[in-house]
Amino acid sequence: MSAQKRIGKELAEVTTSPPEGIKVSLVDESNVHNWNIVMDGPEGSPYAGGKFQLLLVLPTDYPFKPPKINFKTRIWHPNVTFDEHGSMCIGILKPEAWKPSSKILSVLAATQSLLVEPVPDDAVETSAAEMFKNDKPKFNKTAAEYTKKYA
Repeated sequence: MSAQKRIGKELAEVTTSPPEGIKVSLVDESNVHNWNIVMDGPEGSPYAGGKFQLLLVLPTDYPFKPPKINFKTRIWHPNVTFDEHGSMCIGILKPEAWKPSSKILSVLAATQSLLVEPVPDDAVETSAAEMFKNDKPKFNKTAAEYTKKYA
């Protein structure tokens, strides 16, 4: 199956029955490699009430290489860089962990669960990770403030 065909199939799957709290659309109808994702901040997390824009970019050799997913909305989180890139550190997308059988749906689910359960030991934003480990109430308050401000 070609990358285009596989991507088209997965796109149809997530647009017809998207995971709870996630909307997916193409950035540009003529390019199936760039997906615009709007993710609701999960209930019970400091991100609740926020709407986060993400960009999912699928490589031309998908599914043999993992997609890249970035937060376009700024977020205070140990596993997402707090800059204009919003790069995310997530286990499933590491080249050594990625399998061609992995699906974009599972990438979205993993991203969502990372909002509920950060992984401070695999942090890209060390100040957020330190705060998460040492002062969780302060972390939650800061994350909630950023959510109100940016999301």
